Amino acid sequence: MAMTKAYKNDAFLNSEKARGIRILCEYSEPEQRFERLGVHKGVIFFGSARTRSVDGRRDFYREAADLGERLARWTVDTHPENERFHLITGGGPGIMQAGHEGAARVDRRLNIGLNISLPFEQHVNPHVDDDHALEFHYFFLRKFWFLKLARAAVIFPGGFGTLDELFELLTLTQTEKSAPMPIILYGKAFWTDLIKFDALVEHGLISPEDVLLYSVQDDVDSAFECLRRGLEAPPIEA
Repeated sequence: MAMTKAYKNDAFLNSEKARGIRILCEYSEPEQRFERLGVHKGVIFFGSARTRSVDGRRDFYREAADLGERLARWTVDTHPENERFHLITGGGPGIMQAGHEGAARVDRRLNIGLNISLPFEQHVNPHVDDDHALEFHYFFLRKFWFLKLARAAVIFPGGFGTLDELFELLTLTQTEKSAPMPIILYGKAFWTDLIKFDALVEHGLISPEDVLLYSVQDDVDSAFECLRRGLEAPPIEA
C-alpha cells in the first residue's frame, strides 16, 4: 500500500488539527509573493462591493476610479519602479474594482487584490493580474496584510465589512499598534450622517485628539492632495 506523507495528506491539512498550518500558509505565501513582486507599500481603498458604475445617486464608482488614476500617475511619475505605491483593495467588485480600473489606466501592475472566499459578492475584478490576486480564507490574516502594506487608506461608503475595516484601522492607529498614516473618509454627507464621532468625545469615550486620526474629504482633488502630503512626509514608526 502506498504511504502518504503528512504534508501531502489533504484530509489532515483540511482538518481542525491542521488549522495552525493553514494559518501559517496564509501568512507565509503572501509574504513570499510580495517579496518576489516588489510589493512593500501601498494605499488601501476600502468600500462597498455593491457600488455600481451607475446607481442613480452620487457616482462614487467614478470618483474612486479617478482617485486611483491620480495616485497611480503620481507614483509612476515620482517614484522609481521599486519604490512605487501599489493600490491595494479586497480585489472584488464595486469600489474595489473602481480603484483598480483607474490605476490600470496608468499601470495595472500597481493593482493588488486581497480577496476573501465568501458565499456571495466577492470575485476578483478584471483589473487585477492573476499573480497580483490572493485568496484568503481567514479574515484576520487578510486584514493583517492590508495593514502590513498600508501607508494610507481611503474609506468610501460601505456596509458592515467596510465599517469593520475602518474601525480596526482606527483602533490600531489610536493604540499605536500601527504607524500613523493618512486615513480619509470619502464622502462628507455619508460619513457625517452615519457616524457621530463628536458624540464619542462628548461622552468621554475617546480623546479629543482621536478625531485627528482621520480626515473627511469630499472630492478627488482634496483627497489626492491629502494623500500626497501624507505619503511624502517622513514615515513615523509605530
